[in-house]
Amino acid sequence: MSQQLRPRRSVLFMPGANQRALAKARTLSADAIILDLEDAVAPDAKHIARANVVAAVRAGGYGAREVNVRINPLNSAWGQDDLDAIATLPIDGLVLPKVESVEMVNELSDALRSRGQSLPIWAMMETPIAILRVADIALHAPGLGCLLMGTSDLSKDLRLPPETPVAGLMWSLSQCVVAARAAGLDIIDGVHLDLADDAGFRAACQRANALGFDGKSLIHPTQIAMSNATFGQTPAQIALAQRVVDAYTQALRQGAGIAVLDGKLVENLHVEQAQRTIALAQATAALGFD
Repeated sequence: MSQQLRPRRSVLFMPGANQRALAKARTLSADAIILDLEDAVAPDAKHIARANVVAAVRAGGYGAREVNVRINPLNSAWGQDDLDAIATLPIDGLVLPKVESVEMVNELSDALRSRGQSLPIWAMMETPIAILRVADIALHAPGLGCLLMGTSDLSKDLRLPPETPVAGLMWSLSQCVVAARAAGLDIIDGVHLDLADDAGFRAACQRANALGFDGKSLIHPTQIAMSNATFGQTPAQIALAQRVVDAYTQALRQGAGIAVLDGKLVENLHVEQAQRTIALAQATAALGFD
């Protein structure tokens, strides 16, 4: 499926029970925020978090940032109440945790329709079953807006050593990137939990970028700048992309199907990549904060 081109370099989780965090999100340079009703909220604070999120979204002020809400699973004690409260709010999408089948996505889509709403669904890939079924989910669940890795839960279920989980995750991450691209979806890497580990976070961003992820999910505002820098377009990259487009355009005017730029062959596939780089840079600039 095709989707609107949006920058998703940084996707910041904000706990719904924390009113200050919900307000702070209006001032941060994260491309997207996820107002969280699930993992970041204790069971006895679920109703408070839900009311906070409703009030924050209705108050607005989030600008051009993409605003999503992570609800609790529909079969949990809170899922249906979450959906009743959130379904008709002016948000960009719903994040569904622990997706393991097309049917789970369809159930949420049907529940939204029954409430007179249709929203893109971000499916979290965070269990071994989800990884085994990710291609089916990505290709056959209508209404998906994005795939979002839940690497913390996935690492636990895979019984990976907490100090070195990366090697055990690589196959799963690559499978999900391939499935997302086959379906024309964006895909966001999981969180980095150690806020004191700047070098580790930088390495995690670089690794996710090298694997083809569109951005990284974050748990703290201090992680935004590095994520934006890693997954964004530098002035040099934008300038090169424009030169590629210009060189190919000039070659077409001269009746050639290829061009040569700086000694390298330029074909249509390179032009498509360059045009996407330019378009993403323009969309990022339109956010107005970075």
